Amino acid sequence: MRTNQPQTIYLKDYKVPPFLVDHVDLRFELFEEGARVYSSMEIRRNPDAERGQALELDGEGLELEGLTLNGLPLAETDYEVTAGGLRIEKVTDAFTLGVVTWLRPQDNTRLEGLYKSSGMFCTQCEAEGFRWITYFPDRPDIMAKFRTQVEADKTRYPILLSNGNDIERGDLEDGRHFVVWEDPFPKPCYLFALVAGDLVEKRDSFTTESGRDIDLRMYVEPRNAQKCDHALDSLKRSMRWDEEVYGREYDLDIFMIVAVDDFNMGAMENKGLNIFNSSCVLASPDTATDAAFERIESIVAHEYFHNWSGNRVTCRDWFQLSLKEGFTVFRDTQFSSDMGSPTVKRIENATLLRTAQFAEDSGPMAHPVRPDSYIEISNFYTLTVYEKGAAVVRMLHTLLGAEMFREGSDLYFQRHDGQAVTTDDFVKAMEDASGRDLTQFRRWYQQAGTPVVEVSDDYDRQAKTYTLTLRQHIPPTPGQPEKQPQHIPFALGLIGEHGEDLPLKLEPGENSAPTERVLELTDAEHTFVFHDVAEQPVPSLLRDFSGPVKVRYPWSRDQLLFLMGHDSDGFNRWDAGQRLTVDVIQSLINQPQEQTVDPRLVTAFRQLLSDSSLDQALVAKMLQLPSEAYLIELAEAADVQGIHDSRTRVLNQLALQLRDELLACYRRNHEEGPYEPTPEAIARRSVRNTALSWLMHINDEEARMMALQQFDQASNMTDQSGALRALVNSDFEKDRANALASFYDQFSDDPQVVEQWFSIQASSPRAGSLPAVEALLEHDAFDWKNPNKIRSVIGAFANQNLANFHAVDGSGYRFLAKHILALDSSNPQIAARLVSPLTRWRNYGDVYRDGMKAALEQVHAKPDLSKDVYEVVHKSLKD
Repeated sequence: MRTNQPQTIYLKDYKVPPFLVDHVDLRFELFEEGARVYSSMEIRRNPDAERGQALELDGEGLELEGLTLNGLPLAETDYEVTAGGLRIEKVTDAFTLGVVTWLRPQDNTRLEGLYKSSGMFCTQCEAEGFRWITYFPDRPDIMAKFRTQVEADKTRYPILLSNGNDIERGDLEDGRHFVVWEDPFPKPCYLFALVAGDLVEKRDSFTTESGRDIDLRMYVEPRNAQKCDHALDSLKRSMRWDEEVYGREYDLDIFMIVAVDDFNMGAMENKGLNIFNSSCVLASPDTATDAAFERIESIVAHEYFHNWSGNRVTCRDWFQLSLKEGFTVFRDTQFSSDMGSPTVKRIENATLLRTAQFAEDSGPMAHPVRPDSYIEISNFYTLTVYEKGAAVVRMLHTLLGAEMFREGSDLYFQRHDGQAVTTDDFVKAMEDASGRDLTQFRRWYQQAGTPVVEVSDDYDRQAKTYTLTLRQHIPPTPGQPEKQPQHIPFALGLIGEHGEDLPLKLEPGENSAPTERVLELTDAEHTFVFHDVAEQPVPSLLRDFSGPVKVRYPWSRDQLLFLMGHDSDGFNRWDAGQRLTVDVIQSLINQPQEQTVDPRLVTAFRQLLSDSSLDQALVAKMLQLPSEAYLIELAEAADVQGIHDSRTRVLNQLALQLRDELLACYRRNHEEGPYEPTPEAIARRSVRNTALSWLMHINDEEARMMALQQFDQASNMTDQSGALRALVNSDFEKDRANALASFYDQFSDDPQVVEQWFSIQASSPRAGSLPAVEALLEHDAFDWKNPNKIRSVIGAFANQNLANFHAVDGSGYRFLAKHILALDSSNPQIAARLVSPLTRWRNYGDVYRDGMKAALEQVHAKPDLSKDVYEVVHKSLKD
């Protein structure tokens, strides 16, 4: 156990910076043995800060080679190098500070600051990576203009990139060259970026609404030259959409994207130079699935949208992280909905919230959208900050309406352009634009936990009134035992016996009443009376998932079947199917094998499979059974094996009884011709591959032949990997082995496809036994320095292969703890994220709980545990 507890940082202790930096000149000399960084900063005292403070700069892992003040060298007695930075006691009110540091990027396994990836120099500075490059006040509320000169060997590194516009370039002695980049916009240092490598450049252009031509550039390794078109097309769609929907035009002359194999995050929105994890930007039909195409479009849009919601207006401190991330996730989900199916996008967002974010809200790492404290900020790049933060913005959009929300966003950008601000500033702009009092709404940023809305109703046939009572509460979370009522937009409809939406009259005799209303819950309890309701309705509650809450209402199975077939709200139609399937699965946990699935569920799925007139994108989602992770989240003391066995039994019985319909569905959705990533084509492939996977679960011989044929003849990665996954999850062991070997031989030189190959095996209950997963770690293609490889094996095993990970002998937990400890010294960010599957050990049954806790205690006992891992483990074990 570590002897020194890391320092906790509190929001309440925020103070304005004592010094401001107006301009930074950087010069990077890049060599094979290291890098030398020259920094010249124009610094002045902050007039809003307390006078007389010493200059303190952040710095980690740096070798200081020189220090000057106004051009004159400082003696060693004039400054102090501390454990976390540099302190100069005596400085004037305005001065120029020169710093020279020496770095070893080739040895940087943390992938923070400046490091080398596959022979390429690149940076990652969010959240606190710039301090690993040079001494600097590394905080987001210090915004400066940057001018950067990059120098390197011309043969090895012909491409030299940084933020802004390239204003000068030339050759130097000894075969070296340089490029100078100037960013005209002030930015925090976390948005600084640099790339140097032997890269292929792909060019395109975009003309803004005002007529400016923007030079679009994408840089990749030569082997990936054919995988750029989709990202560039997505970028152009994003730029046009942001102009049309938010009135935001791009502000530089150049926009650049670089693909990097070794990257802790998905992508980074550095001003004008976005750096992407290769898996999140490279795509071609024969190497990327439909899901990858959609994910890339979304991520490219997300990082581009940050140009305004994150760069031009940034966060004052890291507690305000959702100011940029929550708002931008909301914007990218709007974009994705406009590009595809809004209902499917809503289902995907809600599934992530209900499965993973709700689990986070009920675990030891629960925190408000705007946290009150942290030890390591990297641990707060969470689903709460991103996804729940986006849901909070979405509720504002619902409450204000699209037009008023746009006025609020316009005011926000106008008022705070070039500033570092807070979530309160964002809400205040919405408040001022709309004239609405959003005081109570701010609690969404302040209170942790998922609200629960209990619903009860009563129908008076004689009075023709339907009374709905809604009660809200939020369970206790760490540090917040008591909660105040939230402001919740609650959309609903009432459905009549023939499947029609009924008018929602809140006043007797009301004319032209709507068939859907958004009720606003502000108190702990509300009662609403609907008039002129001629028949007993079935309530359709929280339509379109209008708020990130849990709804509890005693729907019968017949009511859920009715909603599944008649609800006009696509999301609730899907949700009814999920609730019905959950109820059936839960009823069979640890029940005798001869107990069969409710025939009503079989009938419901038969209707889904047989009705070709339905939206196939929605059908594809409705055919996906609730995940084991979601079923575990719903349980009070999860029996993982019982859940796995019951879910498998339901799937197998459905597949057996619906065999003919599944075969017909598979054949009906067969397609010929070139691959198209259109919503309609994606839906067909999704339905087809789901039908195939169900049939292969029961080891159907005809399905086996179809899977083998699809694997051999597939013209795109979606169908090829879909067939491979179906074979891997079957009992046809010889076919599984042959397909895996063939797939690897075909794609062994493509790292992103090899990651898919790893993940398909590690996540499979049948192929991903612990010995098999351990063997994958010994494979020649596995690389401990590459986060994607680690996620595709260890992450896939612990987060998706739940039956094997939660083996009752605790072997899965010991396996994970062993590798967390090994990674803690080399890449603590990745190590900390791997702890997550163990953190909610209290929510599992006794047979699992002790093993999970023991694994956490094993990690906690490491003497030099990083603060990244320490924070997660310490909070998980804390009473």
